[in-house]
Amino acid sequence: MNKRFLLDPRNIFTALDNIDDEKPSYTLNRRESQRRIFWTLACVSVCLLSIHYLKLYSSLQAFLIQLAHWQDKPSHYWAAQFNRSSYMQLMSYSWWTFWHIIGYVALPYLVIRYKLKENFSSMGWRFADTAQHWKGYALLLLPILLFVFLVSFREDFGSHYPFYKQAGRSWFDFFAWEILYLTQFICLEFFFRGFILNALRPAIGANAVWIMCVPYLMIHFPKLWPEAAGAILFGLFLGILALRSRSIWGGFFVHAGIAVSMDIASLLQKNGLPSQFWP
Repeated sequence: MNKRFLLDPRNIFTALDNIDDEKPSYTLNRRESQRRIFWTLACVSVCLLSIHYLKLYSSLQAFLIQLAHWQDKPSHYWAAQFNRSSYMQLMSYSWWTFWHIIGYVALPYLVIRYKLKENFSSMGWRFADTAQHWKGYALLLLPILLFVFLVSFREDFGSHYPFYKQAGRSWFDFFAWEILYLTQFICLEFFFRGFILNALRPAIGANAVWIMCVPYLMIHFPKLWPEAAGAILFGLFLGILALRSRSIWGGFFVHAGIAVSMDIASLLQKNGLPSQFWP
């Protein structure tokens, strides 16, 4: 198949039809499909609910208070220690990343292993045919990188990125932040383009792509409306490419390229990249 085919909006339905013509699309009977859809979407609901609330700074503060109670210390002992640390924001993002690992990977693993009874690695973790579809991923990435370059000259750009405001303090802060940030993207890609797509495909075929796009759009609601609107097509194309390549890694590289370039562009606009490793 022509690699440009997958990114041509006129051929979306044909691309999805081609996915349906191949196994494992529609390989389950009605009863098996019903059970699979239930366990998958129930897991998706619990995961998104857990991440949305437990990743918050207030949840971390509540955990620190409970930790102090377990250790028979004053209730705000650990919270006070945490708030005095020069790495408070970085540690709060570690908490944020931790709950993405739990919600996007660990909980789906339990469903995959014990309810779907499938191999965890078959849910997109393999590199598989990613290299064969590099043009499709490049066509998604390059226009966004051009847009990042253009908006990086705006004065308000540096006030939004990086999310970790101390990323430019030292190389340690920069690399620690990027590791946390990119880990979150690996988890996100597995959840949406790995778990949801591959778990639902045997039951509902390529319709799994449309199902995946709905929660993927909704996690973008806190962001500006152009980014949220773009998530619809972005999720659609990444979903098709993920099923064709049988891998989540192309989508991860697209997200990683965008995220790191935005952080670097923002730091260069402000004070430049760090000049020392430790603050």
